[in-house]
Amino acid sequence: MSISLSSLILLPIWIDMAHIHQGGPDEKEKTTALKDLLSRIDLDELMKKDEPPLDFPDTLEGFEYAFNEKGQLRHIKTGEPFVFNYREDLHRWNQKRYEALGEIITKYVYELLEKDCNLKKITIPVDATENEPKSFIFMSEDALTNPQKLMVLIHGSGVVRAGQWARRLIINEDLDSGTQIPFIKRAVHEGYGVIVLNPNENYIEVEKPKIRVQSTSDCADEPAEKRERKDKVSKETKKRRDFYEKYRNPQREKEMMQLYIRENGSPEEHAVYVWDHFIAQSAAENVFFVAHSYGGLAFVELMIQREADVKSKVTAVALTDSVHNVWHQEAGKTIREWMRENCCNWVSSSEPLDTSVESMLPDCPRVSAGTDRHELTSWKSFPSIFKFFAEAAEARSSAAKPAATRRSQRTQPEEL
Repeated sequence: MSISLSSLILLPIWIDMAHIHQGGPDEKEKTTALKDLLSRIDLDELMKKDEPPLDFPDTLEGFEYAFNEKGQLRHIKTGEPFVFNYREDLHRWNQKRYEALGEIITKYVYELLEKDCNLKKITIPVDATENEPKSFIFMSEDALTNPQKLMVLIHGSGVVRAGQWARRLIINEDLDSGTQIPFIKRAVHEGYGVIVLNPNENYIEVEKPKIRVQSTSDCADEPAEKRERKDKVSKETKKRRDFYEKYRNPQREKEMMQLYIRENGSPEEHAVYVWDHFIAQSAAENVFFVAHSYGGLAFVELMIQREADVKSKVTAVALTDSVHNVWHQEAGKTIREWMRENCCNWVSSSEPLDTSVESMLPDCPRVSAGTDRHELTSWKSFPSIFKFFAEAAEARSSAAKPAATRRSQRTQPEEL
């Protein structure tokens, strides 16, 4: 006779209930708690009981992984790529392990931005006090002083942070496809200043303070009988809660709360803040944006809020599989017209790179990124984006040159 995995997990609880039915009134309370447990808990929650501790290394070396000369993450001993299912039938534990590795990857990319790309880490808000939550962006030394060109990079939503396009690509493929480093290095080589936004760093997490239960000493003016009754109810409630927690949260994971960063509590707020305090103050004649996925939506929101300033300063915008929507975001006609002239969206498509793709929205041209994988669109359109920027800068430069007047073309007497 075969027994299902769920039956094996639930068996101890059923046995407990059978024993409890033989007991007295106190045991009936436990029966109620167990019934409540069984009605609310799912199999994944129960399986936590048998999980190994959620205690993971905090370095790549601790995970026994390293990036090779091709920028690929490989096991130090076997040379094999990263394995997600490290422990069979423990999906939640494997996911937590993957997330722990992801946090290390984020710090590793931050180090590369500073050491390999020579960018500076700038704390925001710029006037932050010592104790308030803070975030940061990265900038090249000449980001605000370069008189010619400035490139601004915005990643999408999710777990990615400054310098990344996709964590999955960094772990499973390589640093070139998953990070913004190739864009930064080429931009610096071609004479751009660079600003790297960090739109998902919107809050810090701190442990949630424990709720203090009011004791009888806090209610000294209450009648003794009422205090005793309240104490009894409080103890019974705590007993039931602890009984339930034994199954619900066997790993005793900390309960966290979020403290949002002033004026940077969302990707949209962050984009506006960095514009006001850095990009708008830059000396560059031509500002260029590369915005992936939700980063495109953040740019459109920036334009809605700072339309005149953006139009006067931004030369071209490269979007990669952007999720913006000019109707839902209520972008006006003048914004849509500007986007048609100055933006291009490289979208996921099986068509060859730069092939025109039909759009249902009246905003900017859409062309194929040469891949049908969303997360790869920035990397695959990399050469086309720099070509697009060069042509846009040339067009703007030509338009800025004064046209020859009839008087200047006329032969002057002194030249005869």
